[in-house]
Amino acid sequence: MNEIVVTRGERLAARRVAGEMVILSADDSSLYVLNELGSMLWEAADGRTTLRQIVETVVCPEFDIDADTAVGDALDFLQQLEAFGIVSLSSQPHSGPAEGIGER
Repeated sequence: MNEIVVTRGERLAARRVAGEMVILSADDSSLYVLNELGSMLWEAADGRTTLRQIVETVVCPEFDIDADTAVGDALDFLQQLEAFGIVSLSSQPHSGPAEGIGER
């Protein structure tokens, strides 16, 4: 299986508020709020780091879960975010800037 690379969507403004990531789409003004785990995945989605690397370095040390289970769960979640344009999943690293607009 090819490694999956996660990239934040374009034309998004994001800010961490009280442990949750609040994301606003510039295209349709939709507002999304990610919980602590979703926020961790979002912040690590730099377009260059693989999902497995994110899980092993960010998720597993924080939560009591094995890497294979965490990768599967994270992939399910990220596919839902991809449907809303919050992230994109690819087998190739992203060549452009990793941060969304307004990122802090």
